[in-house]
Amino acid sequence: MTLESNKTLGGVGALLMVISPLSGFVAGVFSSVLGLVGIILVLIAMKGLADHYSEGGIFNNTLYGVILTIVGGVVFVAAIVVGAVGLLSELSIDLTTLSTDPAAISAMDWQELANLNVIWDYLVIILAGLVVLFIFIVIAAIFYRKSLTSLAEKTGVGLFGTTGLILLIGAVLTIILIGFLLLWVALILLTVAFFSIKPEPAQPPPTAPS
Repeated sequence: MTLESNKTLGGVGALLMVISPLSGFVAGVFSSVLGLVGIILVLIAMKGLADHYSEGGIFNNTLYGVILTIVGGVVFVAAIVVGAVGLLSELSIDLTTLSTDPAAISAMDWQELANLNVIWDYLVIILAGLVVLFIFIVIAAIFYRKSLTSLAEKTGVGLFGTTGLILLIGAVLTIILIGFLLLWVALILLTVAFFSIKPEPAQPPPTAPS
């Protein structure tokens, strides 16, 4: 693919990731699809740019970051499921019954649920999953920054480097809400950075020997 096509794919992919959280308020599945398509397009663009500039780290570091983000997310979701199922089991609540008879919620022993000795073990599982997710996100952000720093050097678009820095800061600050806002802002900057890549000047035709 040409530099222009990689630029367009990356910009569109980043834009889809920007829109994805906003569309989540309307339709969760649609939001997930948009985000997934956006990630795939950015990965394709990064591969194309890595090949164009003969710098494998541009793609490899992005790929490592995506893999770490996915693994961290899977571990976190698994921790929530294990913790929730264990807690419901402790309270003698059958998931099948709960799904078919929502009124069963009113029959729960809420006093038992308020007992920290009962829920503590399951809260620890969920908190452990949250810590793992945080660690994976921060490490992934380090890889993203390496990739974007290399891309900034190759393209001459300094905004890529700024995006990588904000991604890393946002990842560290995900323990508070402002971190997620910074990650979203970084995606906006990434979109602008992709579309800011300038086409390379055309090479003059070779002159015929006199």
